[in-house]
Amino acid sequence: MCKGLASLPTCCLERAKELKARLGSVLQIANWNLSCCKIGKNKPTLEECLRWKESFEKLLSSKYGLYAFTAFLMSEFSEENIAFYFACEEYKNIKCPAKLATKAKKIYDEFIGSEAPREINIDHETRDITKANMLAPTHSCFDMAQHKIYMLMAKDCYPRFLRSPAYRHLVCQAKPSTKARNLPQQEKKA
Repeated sequence: MCKGLASLPTCCLERAKELKARLGSVLQIANWNLSCCKIGKNKPTLEECLRWKESFEKLLSSKYGLYAFTAFLMSEFSEENIAFYFACEEYKNIKCPAKLATKAKKIYDEFIGSEAPREINIDHETRDITKANMLAPTHSCFDMAQHKIYMLMAKDCYPRFLRSPAYRHLVCQAKPSTKARNLPQQEKKA
């Protein structure tokens, strides 16, 4: 280790290693931009892309919208937000009570704990309440933290996504659905 790094506190070195690992994993992803929305020859239609502007919920409920938004979050190094949100959704659907504690600990350790590799940005009060909920995990133990992250994405990330050059490019490249393309021809016949 060089002499300059040796003088830094251990927590700074650990954080630097984490950032290096995170950046390295993003750089290894060949296509992390919105071109990842293409699955084979299928692409979102123009109507679907424009529907994403109606609400954050409509964006998340669209397969392509979710891909595009996740790619956008990755480009901003904040993909942990969407990962945490869907980890909580998956957690709520666990049927076997015996698996709750194990899965809750895994989510907590990955996203909320002080040494979490994909730590989400929540306030101390929410973090403390969630930590207390871990003593007896229920299906709702992450609800407060999940709601905070949802609101953060809806009020901050989502508007930036809609203003991003990548989203605008996707809209420009999208083609109207066949239904929408045939509509003007049907009106001419009438």
